[in-house]
Amino acid sequence: MAIISFSHVTKTYPGGVSALSEFSLDIREGELIFLAGPSGAGKSTLLKLMAGIERPTSGTLQVSGQDMRKVNRTTLPFLRRKLGLILQQHRLLNDRSVLANVMMPLVVSGADPREASQRAQVALERVGLADKASARPVMLSGGEQQRVSIARAIVHRPRIILADEPTAHLDRDSGTLVTDMLEAFNAAGVTCVISTHDERLLQGADRVVQLSHGRVIARQAAREVGA
Repeated sequence: MAIISFSHVTKTYPGGVSALSEFSLDIREGELIFLAGPSGAGKSTLLKLMAGIERPTSGTLQVSGQDMRKVNRTTLPFLRRKLGLILQQHRLLNDRSVLANVMMPLVVSGADPREASQRAQVALERVGLADKASARPVMLSGGEQQRVSIARAIVHRPRIILADEPTAHLDRDSGTLVTDMLEAFNAAGVTCVISTHDERLLQGADRVVQLSHGRVIARQAAREVGA
């Protein structure tokens, strides 16, 4: 069953710049899928559409049963509770602790502060940063900051994780650690959609969708990528 479904989606920005053209794709629940291709291929635009950050110019997009054309300020927060977003820019707040950063999605949704703190501690344990809870993000390495952003993305137990180039600015070891974490969440049943231009990361995917100039140019099983 598709948990995310694109049907002939086009995205055009002001000035006539086309980011996607007649894009169609079904993503099954529990799938680990990579969006691959060079910069400008449309990977980030796809993730922004799924997260409700952008809206399709035409076509239809369904995410977890929600028609994204009808999402508004009232319904978007409910959809976001089903999503974990890992962006290229961590957007961590340096005026508060790592724990407070991870708690934020729960606090914004009105969770009890004590429960939010407990769940944030558990999320930090899952990414191996329980000992950094009281630190400020600026004190952490780039790989550790990315792991904090992953903890923040999973703290509300999402059904879907959307990750935009999650290893782009990391060294090889840190990148492998982050990828292993995402694969572990997927193994627990979370649907993961990950954009990347690094072919080393594609081996564990259920499918790889190759993009170029906003169009699908190939759909492959991971074993075909590594052949």
